[in-house]
Amino acid sequence: MNQDLSIFSLMLQASFVVQLVMAALLLVSLASWTVIFAKLISLSKVRASNDAFEQEFWSGKNLNDLYQAVAGKAQTSPLERIFAAGMREFLKLRERRMGDGATLLDGARRAMRASFHRELDAIESNLSFLASVGSVSPYVGLFGTVWGIMHAFVGLSNLTQVTLATVAPGIAEALVATAIGLFAAIPAVIAYNRFARQIDRTAITLETFIEEFSNILQRNAVQPAPVGSVGAAGPATR
Repeated sequence: MNQDLSIFSLMLQASFVVQLVMAALLLVSLASWTVIFAKLISLSKVRASNDAFEQEFWSGKNLNDLYQAVAGKAQTSPLERIFAAGMREFLKLRERRMGDGATLLDGARRAMRASFHRELDAIESNLSFLASVGSVSPYVGLFGTVWGIMHAFVGLSNLTQVTLATVAPGIAEALVATAIGLFAAIPAVIAYNRFARQIDRTAITLETFIEEFSNILQRNAVQPAPVGSVGAAGPATR
C-alpha cells in the first residue's frame, strides 16, 4: 500500500513533541515575517523623512523658523527630533545668559547625542528578535528531528522485519522539523543583515548631521543676536 508522504501528511503523522516543535517554529516564522515587513516600512519612512528634512535644512531657511516648524509638527523624523533637541537646549542656555560659546555648544551637543541614542534604540527595535530567530530556529528544528528519529526507531524495535518502506516515513516526519526550522531561520538572517546595514547608514547620517549642526551652532554661539540661517552652501561633507 502506498503511503502519503506529502509535507502536510508527515506533519499530521509526527509524534506530539515533533508536532509541538513544528507549531512553535511556524508561529515564530509568522512573527518573523511580520517584523520583517514592519521593519521594511518603518526604515523606508525613516529614510524618506530624514532626506526631506535634510533638504529643507540646507535650503537656507532661518533656524528659528525651522525650529518652530518642527516643534509644531505632530509627526517628525529622527533627524528633526535631534535638531529640535539641540536647538531647544541651545536657545534655553542662551536665554539663561550663558554667553560662553563652549558652554552653549557643549549643552546642545549633549542634548543631540542623548536624542541620537534614543532614536537609534527605536530604529533597532525588534532587530534582536530576528537575530534570535536566525540563530535558534535551526537548533529547535534539529531537536525535533532528533526526537522524531528516536521515536521512529523505538517503534521499529517492535517489528520483526525492517525495510526501507517502514523506516522512511518516520525519518521523513522527523526531517520536516529541520526543514521548518531552516524556513524560519533563513529569511530572518537575510533580513537581519540587510536591516543592520541600513541602520548603520542611518546612524552615520544622524551622527554626520550632529557634527555639521554643531559647527553651525558654534558659529552662532558667539553672536548675541538670534540664530540665523544655515546658508545655501550646503553641508561641508557633500
